[in-house]
Amino acid sequence: MIELLQTLDRRLLLAANASHSPALDKWMIFFSERFVWFPAYLVILLALGYLFGQRTRLLVPLLLLSVALADSISSRFFKPFFARLRPCHDPELSAALNLAHGCGGQFGFMSSHAANGFALAVFLWLVLPRRYRLAKWLVLVWAGLLSYSRIYLAAHYFTDVVAGALLGGLLAWGCATLYRRGAERWWPTAL
Repeated sequence: MIELLQTLDRRLLLAANASHSPALDKWMIFFSERFVWFPAYLVILLALGYLFGQRTRLLVPLLLLSVALADSISSRFFKPFFARLRPCHDPELSAALNLAHGCGGQFGFMSSHAANGFALAVFLWLVLPRRYRLAKWLVLVWAGLLSYSRIYLAAHYFTDVVAGALLGGLLAWGCATLYRRGAERWWPTAL
């Protein structure tokens, strides 16, 4: 079963990486760059402050906690524990890959980009009111593109990304649940 999963992982990676073009390379690097998204994160935090008022004092720390936990658990626990080489460091694969954005650290399981992106997206999906459906979908699509970019750039296998997305989503669900309980307790009329 493990061998079948590894074979599928490699095939999906090679298919995504082989679909490269100079223009697509630039877009995937853009989606993958953390520093590109800092202004977007700032806008999100300001919008949350405007939308949630006093509740922001609870919401923002829990949002940041979900992302920080996703990042630290994926990079400080899972990567060294499993020590799974990134595709770009795999001697059997590296020569066949288009490495448009370098390679990154040695180990790849699980994707911190996917964990962080889905922690943010799932948290916002769960706490934003229904009337912000478009914003919820945009953040979810962004997390998906961010995650796909990691496969396209040969930094992670498909399972690395899926595991990261699940970790981030679960942590976001837990923090969003804490937010809802705290908001019901301290600001019951604001909900």
